[in-house]
Amino acid sequence: MSTEWLIKHAELVNEGRRFHADVRVKQGRIEAIAGDLDARPGEKVIDASGLWLFPGMIDDQVHFREPGLTQKADIAHESRACAAGGITSFMEMPNTKPPALDRETLEAKYALGAQNSAVNYAFYMGASNDNLEAIKRLDPLAAPGIKVFMGASTGNMLVDNPEVLDGIFKYAPTPIITHCEDTPMIDANLAKAHEKYGDAIPAWEHPLIRSREACIKSTRLAIELARRHNSRLHVLHISTADELALFEPGPLKGKRITAETCVHFLHFDDRDYERLGFLIKCNPAIKTSADREAIIKALGEGRLDVLATDHAPHLLEEKGQLYDKAPSGLPLVQYALQAVLQRVFEGKLTLERVVEAVTHAPATLFDVKERGYLREGYAADLVLVDPNKPHTVTREEVLSKCGWTPFEGYTFNSSIVATFVNGQRVWDGSSVDQSVRGQRLGFSR
Repeated sequence: MSTEWLIKHAELVNEGRRFHADVRVKQGRIEAIAGDLDARPGEKVIDASGLWLFPGMIDDQVHFREPGLTQKADIAHESRACAAGGITSFMEMPNTKPPALDRETLEAKYALGAQNSAVNYAFYMGASNDNLEAIKRLDPLAAPGIKVFMGASTGNMLVDNPEVLDGIFKYAPTPIITHCEDTPMIDANLAKAHEKYGDAIPAWEHPLIRSREACIKSTRLAIELARRHNSRLHVLHISTADELALFEPGPLKGKRITAETCVHFLHFDDRDYERLGFLIKCNPAIKTSADREAIIKALGEGRLDVLATDHAPHLLEEKGQLYDKAPSGLPLVQYALQAVLQRVFEGKLTLERVVEAVTHAPATLFDVKERGYLREGYAADLVLVDPNKPHTVTREEVLSKCGWTPFEGYTFNSSIVATFVNGQRVWDGSSVDQSVRGQRLGFSR
């Protein structure tokens, strides 16, 4: 299916600039960006007056639970939630069942993506104490990166063997992306919480159990290993003000060590545990309002390079259990872009910096081929946003399979009015085109 489009009078936000222009889309690509383009026969014309036009968000950190955990999420549902939220490409984590610890399992996930995903897709190779040889043999074009859990994880994906960890940083053929929390510190904090509360540990204890000290210690170790081997390291979901000094501000280009944060760390803080409880339990934990403000500032100055979601759905009944059994993770993709745009409306971030963090930076960091920018010849992955159309979130509109969102009842200042994936309109502001399928992301390495 190929449709030709002419988007007229939009305000484009791209590569640090805001300007008005028309965009012509043909055969899945951006054919032209110019001041005043005349419609051709057969083109569908969209009057985008008053709308912002961005390159679609590239979410480099999602958990879509397929294969093996599809009772709570799957690629079909979550990718359609991406489309409704202006996310045109995702990179999915390896801790599914079975975990993606070898090339065969990785390629099986790509086959599922080709069959079911409404947006573009890529899948990480995972690391364990047992698969260093598979990591060494990985084709760098087969995955965006290698995910290393340097902290508590499910199954066989906690890398705590120092020799294996050193080998991963020495031999990895792609960027290394890390979850940094120190497991022994977390275990000790959890034991103290059980002494105090028994099994009824309250949600607001979570950031004390999965403490800032646990984050800092593990992040320092990852940076030390990366410097020792000159590895390309990307540290995920920074949640504390304390870790920010470990990273350099400024443009992404030339950095060997980069970092990202997530939309929930910009939106929620520890005061929200009283209202939302385990619905916002996640790893690493949402921390204080001071951490939140420091993270927003660091994102604005480029000390944090990328903004992602760490979308990780669980069923409501799972979230309703006691602390030890209530799983960590939030469904976020459908409202991620609107959530970060709230910081623009508040004057805390610029629109140009948001587009850099959610789209340009992940495209550059992972060497994504011909996506992530509004450029002639690039794939037409686009999102149109109406900054003057408020949107109040209801549970009925949630497209994620888990059926709930921590943003229920919240009113965003903006609305996602259209999302295009490879030139096909997959979201029209109210519904998803079920026929659209994304493409496997390519890498220029």
